[in-house]
Amino acid sequence: MIRISPVVVGIAGGTASGKSTLAQRLSGYYGDRCQLLSHDRYYREVEDPSGHNYDHPSSLETTLCAEHVRSLKAGSPADIPNYDFATHSRSQTVEHMISPEILIVEGILVLSEPELRSLFDLSVFVYASEGVRLERRIARDIAERGRDRASVLAQFEQTVSPMHDRFVAPSRSHSSLQISGEGSIEDSLATLISAIELHRAG
Repeated sequence: MIRISPVVVGIAGGTASGKSTLAQRLSGYYGDRCQLLSHDRYYREVEDPSGHNYDHPSSLETTLCAEHVRSLKAGSPADIPNYDFATHSRSQTVEHMISPEILIVEGILVLSEPELRSLFDLSVFVYASEGVRLERRIARDIAERGRDRASVLAQFEQTVSPMHDRFVAPSRSHSSLQISGEGSIEDSLATLISAIELHRAG
């Protein structure tokens, strides 16, 4: 029996653009046939997180991520790291991920890295205005990470926005499909599923 390689879908976009929500909904739609791999799991360990630039490509071990994507694409399993954002370090445990029918790789920088994007069969960029992304980021970080508005604003101005302009926004040109993160999630999901099925049909 000939094994068909998984369809690898890269989903990028600015912070709080809606890319992670879309990736999670897509993963839920395909269920057991799909694996979701977050680029965030490859953050490097940080001794002092204060002032650290988490939005620069150097903050992530992308070469290891690409190695794992190549392995999964070839039909082999991969041991995926777990990153503990509370301690800013890699967990001692890993997730043994098996090769799926559909592999989703999501993160703000996945299309800015040639080593990763060369592995994607479908490259998606989710866009949203800076104002929308900022307000979503503030709401999320206050609710989920116990931060205050002032600290989120400071980080956004110091690193998030400049790195978006330098690395994330330009990577939009490498996408084969662009989706608004401000529209209906159901419409966005339907658009993405149609693109994947069209690719699978060959």
